[in-house]
Amino acid sequence: MSDAETAAGPGAPRGGPDQLDEALLATLFTQSAVGLGVLDPQLRLVRANSLIEGEDVGEYLGHRFTDAFRLDDPDGTEQLMKRVLAGEGPARDHLVRGRLRRIPGDREFLVSVYRLDGPGGPGTPALGLLAAVVDVTERQRARARNAALTAVRDAVGGSLDVAVTCRSFADALVPGFADLAVVEVVDDVLRGADPPVGPLPPGTPLRRAASGRCDTVRDTGEGGARDRSAGVTRRLAARTPYALATTDLRARLVPLGPDNPWPATDPDGGRAAAETGAHSLIVVPLTLRGAVLGLVSLYRCGAAEPFDEDDVSLAVSAATRAALGIDNARRYEREHIIASTVQRRLLPQAERQQAAVDTAHVLLPGRDSGCWFDTIALSGARTALVVGGVAGEGLQSAIAMGQLRTVIQALAGLDLEPEEVLARLKDTADRLADERAALPPADVLRSEPLSAGCVYGVYDPFTRTCTVARAGHPAPLIVGPDGRAVALDVPEGPGLFSTDSALFAPATVTLEVGSLLAFCTAELLSGERAAERITETMARPGRSLQQLGDDIVYALPDDTRSAGAALLLARTGTVSDHLVATWDLPQDPTTPATARVLVRDRLQGWGLGEDTVEATELIVSELVTNAVRYGTPPLRLRLLLDSTLTCEVHDGSPASPHLRHARTVDEGGRGLFIVSRLASHWGARHGPDGKVLWTEQDLPEDERNGAEDERNGAEDERNGAGGER
Repeated sequence: MSDAETAAGPGAPRGGPDQLDEALLATLFTQSAVGLGVLDPQLRLVRANSLIEGEDVGEYLGHRFTDAFRLDDPDGTEQLMKRVLAGEGPARDHLVRGRLRRIPGDREFLVSVYRLDGPGGPGTPALGLLAAVVDVTERQRARARNAALTAVRDAVGGSLDVAVTCRSFADALVPGFADLAVVEVVDDVLRGADPPVGPLPPGTPLRRAASGRCDTVRDTGEGGARDRSAGVTRRLAARTPYALATTDLRARLVPLGPDNPWPATDPDGGRAAAETGAHSLIVVPLTLRGAVLGLVSLYRCGAAEPFDEDDVSLAVSAATRAALGIDNARRYEREHIIASTVQRRLLPQAERQQAAVDTAHVLLPGRDSGCWFDTIALSGARTALVVGGVAGEGLQSAIAMGQLRTVIQALAGLDLEPEEVLARLKDTADRLADERAALPPADVLRSEPLSAGCVYGVYDPFTRTCTVARAGHPAPLIVGPDGRAVALDVPEGPGLFSTDSALFAPATVTLEVGSLLAFCTAELLSGERAAERITETMARPGRSLQQLGDDIVYALPDDTRSAGAALLLARTGTVSDHLVATWDLPQDPTTPATARVLVRDRLQGWGLGEDTVEATELIVSELVTNAVRYGTPPLRLRLLLDSTLTCEVHDGSPASPHLRHARTVDEGGRGLFIVSRLASHWGARHGPDGKVLWTEQDLPEDERNGAEDERNGAEDERNGAGGER
């Protein structure tokens, strides 16, 4: 046994340390799965194994490392290597981008650099560097694909707006996966139609819903900045990758170049692709259950790596996610359009002129399709002002709103006090809630709770009072003619669909002529200083009601406008003395005859025709006779000329007469029947001091025009005396 073998001990490898080192290096450089390269102090490769499979290592020797791999950032990598060479420690897992000689396209490498110390140890000049190189291009591509798919999953589906969904999809893919992305949706789908079942015929209109491009893509106006060309419509050209993808509903991987034959049938698309420098295209149809919603076109341009089949798989998965999000948004948009249409049809179609109140409204479309407003003419020149809302979105909220509005209109016609109206409205709401709770378990509506609020106010121009009650709804805001806010403390009653059985309590406020009232849905009063902001806007002088309503909307936060809201503005007035006649009458058998004389004289003074005068005489005679026989003092008669002619007879008895159908042999019981035939409407309302029997008569067109002239003349006289209201 040699001395070396004896020193090494039994079992040690044969040969000296130099032979062992050489064997170790030979094994590493021939069998290592990692590319290894030895660099001299000038950072030139002096020894290397097969750094990259398929590459000739001889082509790299003698070249600087950064030149051999044609790195995108050679200076940064050389500075890193020089720091290692200077003894600052190894550099591990440094990611660089470059290109190889024999493999096309950009490559990504993970480089680790170690210092080769001289014989004297770390303090002596280095002999060179050892660089370990791993090609992680495919790993990075797989990571980029996963990141792109994750981005699509995170971004798409969070909005119920088709345009936002498409834009989020394009942004998720650019620039991480594609340099240019175009999302097109079938035009009929955007208009609310169901998506057509594939294949799509040539010539189908496609509307660009979103597009995105990275900064390196030349701007031709086709991709542009974000959504620059959104809304552009094109027809699907035959014999193109786009048409083929929507024919068999399969994705296409298409290399782009001057020798492609299909741009001849689609010159605009071919020219746009050429101008952007695109060389690789993936076309994916947006399909769901065999129906075609649109098309996604993804491009890579310039020096970017062309798409491959793995990229196609990712694009298909991403498009499936996008199609689901677009279809959900389309369905919501369609239901929202239907609900908004129903809501519009159930609301007043025009401003209704009231006797002593000017009104204007603003209805903001949005997610909430259950808000409503109303102005209802009541007897005695009074006006009911109503605003309410059913919480929730969609058609069912609009339907519930229509049911409640119809009920409140019917209740208003009964001349009930505001708190009574809301109490009976809540009874109806409770029945609607019971009907929903009785639906079959499989019906989704059964699990959707109903919630609604309403505020109901009545303005009386003769007493200049406004009586308000509310059910789970904000109280109205009031500003006097001097611009100062008027306090109105209305106790809040229970919501219409709540289980609370508390009573509704009204509040009454006396208003100056020219006061402003704002009835708002809750959305308008949310946020900091919302009520103060609205009252300050209402106090602006010289503005019409519609201008004030617009000003209130302009000052709203953006989130309020997206939710939807309703606003009803009213300016209080009074009835001109020229259009009202009031008489206090004695409780005497001769009073009906006196009333007939007074009525004839006044109606002739107003210029009404003989037929109207005679009918009114008969109506007044019957009502006064009834009050004299069955009522108690005081007895008062009032005539009011507006678009209709109103007769009111007040007495102190709370007992109301009722319509009878007298038999042939009966001597009485025909009075109210005669009144009901002569008047278009009649009724009775009660108050703390008795009751009022009232009638309304429609006027012939010429008399109605004369009454309009009377009102205008009275208005002009009032404006001239007291200024514009």
